[in-house]
Amino acid sequence: MRKRIGMVSVVAALLFYEVDVSGDDFSDLDSPEHLYWERPLRDPFTMIKNRLEEGSLSLEGGSEKAFLSNLLELLDVPKESQTLVFSTTSLQLSLISPRSPRAIYFNEEVYVGYIPGGKIEVISMDPDLGGIFYIFEIPKNGSPLEIQRSRRCMNCHSDEDTRGVPGLVIKSVIPGTRGGSLDSFRRYQTGHQIPFSERMGGWYVTGDKALKDHKGNAIGRFTPSGIELTAVLPGERFDWSLFPVATSDVLAHLIHDHQAGFTNRILEFHYRYRTWKEKGGVWGSEDAGAEWDPRADELVRYLLFADEAQLPAGGISGDPDFVDAFRRARHVAGGGESLKDFDLATRLFRYRCSYMIYSGMFSALPENARELIVEKINDALSIEKADPEYAYLPDREKSSILRILRETHPDWKTGTP
Repeated sequence: MRKRIGMVSVVAALLFYEVDVSGDDFSDLDSPEHLYWERPLRDPFTMIKNRLEEGSLSLEGGSEKAFLSNLLELLDVPKESQTLVFSTTSLQLSLISPRSPRAIYFNEEVYVGYIPGGKIEVISMDPDLGGIFYIFEIPKNGSPLEIQRSRRCMNCHSDEDTRGVPGLVIKSVIPGTRGGSLDSFRRYQTGHQIPFSERMGGWYVTGDKALKDHKGNAIGRFTPSGIELTAVLPGERFDWSLFPVATSDVLAHLIHDHQAGFTNRILEFHYRYRTWKEKGGVWGSEDAGAEWDPRADELVRYLLFADEAQLPAGGISGDPDFVDAFRRARHVAGGGESLKDFDLATRLFRYRCSYMIYSGMFSALPENARELIVEKINDALSIEKADPEYAYLPDREKSSILRILRETHPDWKTGTP
């Protein structure tokens, strides 16, 4: 299958534009209020790193795939979350191609990258600092495991694509037939609001065919009339048996997008708050309201899916194994409902409040900032004082979300505010 993209739009897309994410230098990772490279870490992978290197936690399995599977199980990262990327947009780019894709696996706190024949990459989320980046070889012939905290990853994972904080990057490009990228999309953006037409470029996508309007499963080449696209089908150029599962599921892609959007936004909140406090900011002052009300509003809108891209007519289904794996870790209310219950007809979730509200990054927000966000969520979900900005949420859904939060979330259980 071949199709063309006009040259004018290609040239326009290739022009870079300036985005000021640094502002007041809140993202200087070495500044006293952050001390990104010096502070004690609380992320899940760091908690087991020493035991892995000492050998008291063994990942031996006899093959690269077995080692990977053991690591995923240890970290409680479902193998069914696998998505495959073949664009050369990461650290081990020399190993990546449509014939050798890179796999990504994730839960809410840990992201694992794997290329057959390459190194393992881990992004593990510290509640205060965000992504802690590790890279290591899979041991061979009984050699010890040597895990290195990576600085090179920060070249891409703490710039405009992540709002200047140590966050998550999801690239979408048109890969060339010989590597490199001919065009790129969704620059400096992460999240569920991005049009599907700008997502998944350079990735393999399997599963429901209803979501057709995406950039996945294709490579391109320049022609006089524009970029000519050629389809590359999952499993056509590589062997599925090299990976734990034979999917790069469309729903896993969408969940990855949602989590990345939340992660980068809340981490920016953390970093900006620390810098503001370091510079003498006082909570409750007039200046504080002007600074933090709009930032809290943005985070609440994201948590409540205010700008979510609508699914295509008829919805999508998603891989059943991924659906089951994703729903295993749920915070369940008395009636059996949870924020991880899928809708998939017109939107991702039945109850439009992100399950990421249970994350360590949310609970680690300064108490006064967290109380402000909780108050704004309660206001948004109010039926008596309906906010037109959240009119897309029916009263019944608002009531259900509040009931789930009151029965499962500590900030609502304890009556805050």
